[in-house]
Amino acid sequence: MISYAECSARERLVLLLDAGSFHEWLPPSERVTSPHLAQLGVPSAFDDGVAIGRALLGGREVFVAAQEGQFMGGGVGEVHGAKLVGLMQRALRDRPTAVLLLAESGGVRLHEANAGLIAVSEVMRALLDVRAAGIPVIVLIGGANGCFGGMGIVARCADHVVMSDAGRLAMSGPEVIEASHGVEEFDSRDRALVWRTTGGKHRWLTGDCDALVDDDVAAFRTAAISALDGSKPLTLAALEDEHALLAARLNALPVDSGGGDDATLLWRALGVAGAERVPELDVDAVRALRTTNQGA
Repeated sequence: MISYAECSARERLVLLLDAGSFHEWLPPSERVTSPHLAQLGVPSAFDDGVAIGRALLGGREVFVAAQEGQFMGGGVGEVHGAKLVGLMQRALRDRPTAVLLLAESGGVRLHEANAGLIAVSEVMRALLDVRAAGIPVIVLIGGANGCFGGMGIVARCADHVVMSDAGRLAMSGPEVIEASHGVEEFDSRDRALVWRTTGGKHRWLTGDCDALVDDDVAAFRTAAISALDGSKPLTLAALEDEHALLAARLNALPVDSGGGDDATLLWRALGVAGAERVPELDVDAVRALRTTNQGA
């Protein structure tokens, strides 16, 4: 077993995809860097923190992007976002079997502010265009930085989300919530709390991810191959189903939790047996707990 969380972006590409099949577009040798970071005296990366290209997965052609969490937390800036958009636009032209996004990001790169926000919105639009063309978009989440902010929204726009129990997915990161509303609202240093409310097990039980896997590159590869034919049409009915899922979740949680653990209360309300034991269970046991009315 090789830990997905401990791999760099390029290590994941080597181990996840068919051996020797990855061909990178705009590699570091092209030195396509952010036009903003140098002006602020911030070090740049020659790939701006994301590798994009084409490859084979299970013998089938895919387009793939892998964010590097070790560079600015995988934050999205102007060039980073443009590379993701370009990948999606090329997919519309060349029609690969699927687009894979190995997401690891804290969201928009604050150093680039508006440019990063615009970039994320363009990524969302391009992703939805790819989905509308019938090309599935598969997001893999298992990096140490999680998938937060704008990239958290991007992930939930995809056809298929694969998470490890070590992965995290949310709109606002724990530190952001604490900074905005205080430690009483959310203690970002409470690791157990963070994983109960943003981790892979929680996202699986609430229907926010389609596959829950161990922190193992081989497990991610198997799940990604299984999702290659999993295109979900963008229809009004699908959107209404998503809204119904969110409404049911909101209504399931008691208004007055009595100071209890919201995650555990929600799991129990959703029909999860032995909800208080979820954090200590292995992935196989947690997968078996999701009831049919919680499907994503």
